[in-house]
Amino acid sequence: MDYSKDIQKAKYLQNRREFLRTTSRGLGSLALGSLIFPDLLASPGPRDIKAATLSNGGVLSGPHHTPRAKRVIYLFQSGGPSQFELFDYKPELMNRWGEEIPDSVRNGQRVSGMLAAQSSFPLVGSKFKFHQHSKTGGYFSELMKHTSGIAEDICMINSMYTEAINHEPAVIFMQTGSQQVGRPSMGSWMSYGLGSSNDNMPSFIVLLSRGKDSAQNLNMQAWNSGFLPSHHQGVQFRSGSDPVLYLSNPMGIDKKSRRRELDYLSQLEAEQKKVWGDPEIDSKISQYEMAYRMQASVPEIADLSQEPDYIFDMYGKDARIPGTYAYNCLMARRLAERDVNFIQLYHMGWDQHGNLPTEIVKMARSSDQASAALVKDLKQRGLLEDTLVVWGGEFGRTSFSQGKLTKDNYGRDHHPRSFSMWMAGGGIKPGMVYGKTDPFGYNIVENPVHVHDFQATLLNQLGIDHERLVFKHQGRRYRLTDVHGHVVKDILA
Repeated sequence: MDYSKDIQKAKYLQNRREFLRTTSRGLGSLALGSLIFPDLLASPGPRDIKAATLSNGGVLSGPHHTPRAKRVIYLFQSGGPSQFELFDYKPELMNRWGEEIPDSVRNGQRVSGMLAAQSSFPLVGSKFKFHQHSKTGGYFSELMKHTSGIAEDICMINSMYTEAINHEPAVIFMQTGSQQVGRPSMGSWMSYGLGSSNDNMPSFIVLLSRGKDSAQNLNMQAWNSGFLPSHHQGVQFRSGSDPVLYLSNPMGIDKKSRRRELDYLSQLEAEQKKVWGDPEIDSKISQYEMAYRMQASVPEIADLSQEPDYIFDMYGKDARIPGTYAYNCLMARRLAERDVNFIQLYHMGWDQHGNLPTEIVKMARSSDQASAALVKDLKQRGLLEDTLVVWGGEFGRTSFSQGKLTKDNYGRDHHPRSFSMWMAGGGIKPGMVYGKTDPFGYNIVENPVHVHDFQATLLNQLGIDHERLVFKHQGRRYRLTDVHGHVVKDILA
C-alpha cells in the first residue's frame, strides 16, 4: 500500500503549522514593538545632502532631524572654574565680605568632605573688576577680556547645575551622563550614531593640556566608549610631531607591506569571528584600518609650519608650544577643517581651594585668549555656523571662603548647585545671557539647566533626538541622558 501521498500531506501540514506558529509570533512581536516604540517600523525622513554627509558609518540611517551643527569642539576646563571670578558678577558678596552665609540661603545643603572641620562659612566677593557688556548685558571680569570681546558670538549660561560634588564623579557625569564609570562619553555616542565625516580620521579626538603642574589628573573613562564598540572611543593626540603612538611603520616595513599584513589579518580575523562571533573583532579591524589611513593624514595635520604668524599671534605665544592649551585650540581648528566630528580639549588646573586670587590669574591667562581666538578663527573661515563650541567645567565654586579668609587671599570649595559655561555657533543663539542665580550666587532662581539638559541640547544641535539614540546592554536600553534631559529651546537660534 502506497503511503507516500499521506506522508507528503502530513509534512505539508506540519510545515504550514510551524510557519504559522513562528510567523505569527514574529508578527506579534513587531506589532507590540511598534506600539511601544512608534518609530520602530518608520522609514527615515527626508535627508538633505548636508545631513547625509554626517551619516558615514553610524548606526543611524541619518539624523533624526535637520542638524544645525556638523561638529563639536568641547573646551573642558577641568577642576571647576570659579564663576565668581569670571562671569557671575555678585556685588552683594563684596558688600557682605566676611559675614556668615545666611542659613536661609545655604538651607542645610551638603558641602564636600574638605569643609567637614570648618565651622565658619564667611562670604567672599571677587577681587577682580567686572564690566557689563553694552549689547548683551552680560558681565565679564578683567580676567576674561578676550572672551568679553566675543560676547556677541556666545550664549552665556549662568544657571548650570549638577548632582556631583567631587571631581571625578562630576567630570564623568558631565561627559557620560552618569557618575559611575563605564558609560560611553558624548563623543562616543556621536560617533556611534552618526559615524565619521572623514574616512582618514577618527570621528572623536582628545587633546590634553595643563595650566599648572599640580593639576589634578583625569580619568580616561571620560572619553571611553563604555559598552559601545571600542572603535568609538576617543583617540588621544599627544603633543609634538608624533601625536599617535605606534602609528609610524617600524624600520623595514613600508606602506605596501603594511597593506598586505592588514589584508591577511582581516582574513584571519574573519575566520575567527565565524567561531567566536565577537563583535569586538570588527572593532579591532576597524581600528587597524583607521591607523593605516591616519599614517598619511595625521602628520599633515600636526605640521603647523604653513600657519601664518598672525594666526599664532591671535591664539597667543603658547600656540607655538606643543601640549599647551593654545596649541591645542589651534589644532582643534585644523581638525575641524578636516571634518573631525567631536574634538574634546581637556585643560587641567582650575581647582583652587586656596590661594585662588593668584592661581586663577594663571589659569585665565592660559585659557582666555586661545578660547576666544578659536571662536574668531572659526567665524572668519565660515566654520562657526556649523561648529558647536562649548566652554566650561564640571561644577562651580562656593560663594563663601574655604580656609582662612584674609583681605588678599581666600579659596573656594566645590559647588554643584550653580555654575557658568558658554556655547557658541552650531545654531545656538548668540549674544545672550541665560539663567540667573540669587544675590549670593548660591542657588539658581531663573532658568536652571541640568547636565542632562545640556547633553540633550548638544545632541539636538547635531540632529539627534536624545531619547532615540539608544544601545541595549545587559537587558537594558541606555542613552546619554539616561531617563532625563530636556532640550533648552530658549537658547536655540
